[in-house]
Amino acid sequence: MASTAFITSVGKCYPGEPVSNDEMESRLGQVGSRPSRLRERVLKQNGIQHRHYAIDENQQTVMSNAQMAAEAARDAVLRCCLELKDIPLLVAATSQADLPLPGFASMVQGELELPVCEIATLHGICASSVTALRHAQLAVGSGQFKHALSVASEFPSRLLKASRFEAQGFGDEKRIPFETEFLRWMLSDGAGAFVVSDSPSENGISLEIENIVLKSYAGQFPPCMFVGNKDEVLAHPTSGWLDHGSFEAASAAGAINLHQSTNLLEDVVRICVNGVFELVEDGVFDPNEIDWWVSHYSSHLFREQACELFARGGIPLPEDRIFTNLYERGNVGAAAFPLMIEELFSSGRLKAGQRLLCIVPESGRFLFGYVILKVVGSGQTAEARKRNAVGTAVTTEAPDIKTSGSPVEERLVRQLSGVWSDFENRLVQVPIIRRMYEGRMTMQDYQELLFNLRQQVIDGSRWISRAASNLTSNNFPIRSAFIGHSSDEHRDFEMIERDYVSIGGRLEDIQNGQKNIGSEAMSEFILSRASRENPFDLIGAMFIIEGLGRRVARKWAERIRDQLHLEDRQVSFLMYHSESDDIHFQRLDAAVQSGVLTDELVEDTVKTAKVVARLYVLQLEELGNF
Repeated sequence: MASTAFITSVGKCYPGEPVSNDEMESRLGQVGSRPSRLRERVLKQNGIQHRHYAIDENQQTVMSNAQMAAEAARDAVLRCCLELKDIPLLVAATSQADLPLPGFASMVQGELELPVCEIATLHGICASSVTALRHAQLAVGSGQFKHALSVASEFPSRLLKASRFEAQGFGDEKRIPFETEFLRWMLSDGAGAFVVSDSPSENGISLEIENIVLKSYAGQFPPCMFVGNKDEVLAHPTSGWLDHGSFEAASAAGAINLHQSTNLLEDVVRICVNGVFELVEDGVFDPNEIDWWVSHYSSHLFREQACELFARGGIPLPEDRIFTNLYERGNVGAAAFPLMIEELFSSGRLKAGQRLLCIVPESGRFLFGYVILKVVGSGQTAEARKRNAVGTAVTTEAPDIKTSGSPVEERLVRQLSGVWSDFENRLVQVPIIRRMYEGRMTMQDYQELLFNLRQQVIDGSRWISRAASNLTSNNFPIRSAFIGHSSDEHRDFEMIERDYVSIGGRLEDIQNGQKNIGSEAMSEFILSRASRENPFDLIGAMFIIEGLGRRVARKWAERIRDQLHLEDRQVSFLMYHSESDDIHFQRLDAAVQSGVLTDELVEDTVKTAKVVARLYVLQLEELGNF
């Protein structure tokens, strides 16, 4: 059983363009006829220059909390060697979901359209992202799951809109209480996600989760940050906004306002730093072995206070090793922790063997998360690999069909060229192809690709033979070309089998394989077209399938060979088709120039090419889905 867990990928979602200090009051809405007198004072203390909001200039929602979480989750999964269907556990954290019920994880799973899996919703404030990671770590580290997805997302701007305060009578004569307005200039929106796995990534770096410690002091301190009326919460902590006679009455009483008891914040900093000292005394970590101090804090003022306390305790923090993204991303609550890790993870600054101490204080009712991570693996980060791997163009020119110069032939070629462009745009977004172009392909990916191609190639010979048998006698030259094509390919599947076995696959597995749902759809479509008399529209199918061999097979073969450190003989099928499909295209040229084309047949051929292109992408998207 696995005994540890690794962060193998990190994703992010920042809604909209960055909002500057000068723009933020107009984005949230001005309360009353005069700009806020408090805004500049708070911004000077917190040091934040830019932040993101999921509301527009009219304070209308442009992206829900669950949508932000889902976007960060997709980003994390896309950056590693997995697909969403490979995730058996989703843990989602937030302070306030879009709906009171159901749980936030349910809504995120729905946005992702994840298949059946286990989920968990963690409700809290800043440190809830640490509790979510803790849940994922324990599930993966115990051996119960190979992978898990931990996501944290925040959408506080909806609670900070001017219309909410104006409805309570705030404006020129009645100012918003300091401890509520304070948060208008502190909080922002966004989401971050971790992929947690039982082994490190095969490419680039991963973060081994060495330890997670959570310390709650709720038994010793009153609420510090909460949604509610301060007097009611502190006098009657068991009551809440639902105890009001109506929703309107609760709103009028400020029972759904965000509130920060700022007089307790110095205690939050002190307790948080003391927690670090306790971990050192307990032997949990040695501060001399920490290379990066990744700290979430809501204001530059608190950074200064914390550094002073650390220095007094004999742990002076080197300025160049304190990492935060507060100043350009804002205080994103629970999402701040994964978003900081994402930025550092993608920066290229992490080196194997380095250790990170992540400090995530939550003022809510004094909860503190401490995470110790160790950088493992080597090579480039995912972002650097992506930049280098796609140094040459991903897309290619459409396969060239030679014509006799007739207008109908030229029109067919022009339209097929457009189909090819759309096809490649879709193709490079397929997860396995994207991983290949970004330098993240695995041996399992290649095995699945070969497994799928074998089933397709066997059916390919069948449909070409069937099409040839349905050509009438007056089309004998084209029929001969089809038969020759079928003869060329009828034993190609044996080449795929050899490649498959050479990379560790079992011969009986691939020989007993079945088509995935995309391959099934493509095979049935082409075979049905081939069963008609004179199925010349299959020129469109040949253009797509043989065009892949002619234009991209060698590129794929070379990328796979180099990424997986293989020999040419282990990518022989793809190498072979990059050459043999030149001959096949000569036969396609002959079919186009045979004189059979009409305006109606051009339309049918282009449509068949479009259908086959879409189904080819589908079969690559559905690898393993039988």
